[in-house]
Amino acid sequence: MFGLLFLLVLSAGAQARPTLIWLLRDLPPLTIFEGPKKGQGVIDHLMPLLIAGMPQYEHTLMRVNRARGLQMLHENPFACDPALLWNKERAQWVAYSIPAIRAVSNGLVIRRKDRDVLAPYLVQGEVDLSALLAGGGSKVGVVAQRSYGEFIDEILHHAPSGALTLHYGNDALSNLLSMQRLGRLAVVLGYWPEIRYQAKQAQIAEDELEFYAIQGTGKYISGYVACSDTTQGRQAIVEINHLLRTLPHDHLNQLYADWLDPERQVDYLEEARSFFERQAAQ
Repeated sequence: MFGLLFLLVLSAGAQARPTLIWLLRDLPPLTIFEGPKKGQGVIDHLMPLLIAGMPQYEHTLMRVNRARGLQMLHENPFACDPALLWNKERAQWVAYSIPAIRAVSNGLVIRRKDRDVLAPYLVQGEVDLSALLAGGGSKVGVVAQRSYGEFIDEILHHAPSGALTLHYGNDALSNLLSMQRLGRLAVVLGYWPEIRYQAKQAQIAEDELEFYAIQGTGKYISGYVACSDTTQGRQAIVEINHLLRTLPHDHLNQLYADWLDPERQVDYLEEARSFFERQAAQ
């Protein structure tokens, strides 16, 4: 009898699958936790594809804020964030996938009536962010602990003291937009699709705001899956990379394009299609 029980325990142990914890942040239009478009974000649609393609794991979805998500990646032996930007600092302790999505690069949003604030810093329609921060005339609102991409992160790292207004917490971006609407802040840094979504939630009319690209960023940026830099995490990245090369990206690209201005959609879809075709061929 004891021998049979021992074999059953061994069998159960052999069948037990490692648990992969997916760290999900409320980040429209990638992940949407609440509201009329709940669950309709681009990453919301990617997650079932990744989970179905990795049946060797038990999958647990965990909602976290930005700080908790980064802490989990740093401390948990087997956790992944499906929507993280690459930057040099994080790459020292996070294992990154190949690009999973393409997004419009971060830029600056200002109230239309305040557009003259940016006029001295415009170069062929794009803002020289370093000059704006050095000018000292207007603070730029940013979400604390968020990466805006390596190029912008480097500029922010060297920003003069007092040039940035940092906001923390789950509602950081919406709070910055509220400060802007009240005239307490002129410029907010962020993704235009996310800002449009948050502005609509706060009943800020879209035609009140204008978006400006930042000089030197390029039109689009990649988002990555990032896992704990452990043996399990690195192995998961190998498997995720295989899925990202073979999954059909056209549907995900269209989901993201639906959040863009009509005049940007065609360009985005063409660029994203070419990008992922090149990646699949590598």
